[in-house]
Amino acid sequence: RYKSVVTPQRAAVAIACCWIVSFLVGLTPMFGWNNLNKMRRTQDVNASHSEFVIKCQFETVISMEYMVYFNFFVWVLPPLLLMLLIYLEVFNLIRKQLNKKVSSSSNDPQKYYGKELKIAKSLALVLFLFALSWLPLHVLNCITLFCPSCETPHILTYIAIFLTHGNSAMNPIVYAFRIKKFRTAFLQIWNQYFCCKTNKNAGTSTAEPDT
Repeated sequence: RYKSVVTPQRAAVAIACCWIVSFLVGLTPMFGWNNLNKMRRTQDVNASHSEFVIKCQFETVISMEYMVYFNFFVWVLPPLLLMLLIYLEVFNLIRKQLNKKVSSSSNDPQKYYGKELKIAKSLALVLFLFALSWLPLHVLNCITLFCPSCETPHILTYIAIFLTHGNSAMNPIVYAFRIKKFRTAFLQIWNQYFCCKTNKNAGTSTAEPDT
């Protein structure tokens, strides 16, 4: 039923909804959920007549309540747990089908479900890397919010931030090593643009020497 359920129109709507939700969640601090009023109150309490200056640091500007309660507890943790349950159910169903096909000595269905299992493992690896990359930073944010007196080493914060940025580069590598079509396309791009190898279909052409 996949082709009848996942039509191009529905896929486009789903992608558009993901981008709209991402913009709304990401731009929420610009709509007012930030530390600007808190910093102004602190300035008033200090009764300083100097110019109001905002220190350009993430934790100074962005509210930890927003990062923990809204970002982590609403938009990261529940979807992560839901996807984990879905993958567990997918693996359970595939293994049941594989056991049935093995007992019935049917090679073609077994090959099909074996391929599905491999793809499911690759996507589960992407999910695992996402959790590994983003959970450390969210845990540090929870510590900052719930334990203000606790001091976390700056090196841990830098490592957590590096992991979140590096997660964007992990997925293409995982796809390239785990899925054959991605790997073939990746090698073609690498050979053509980085190793400067000519395409086989380009015909016989000689490279001109540099002048």
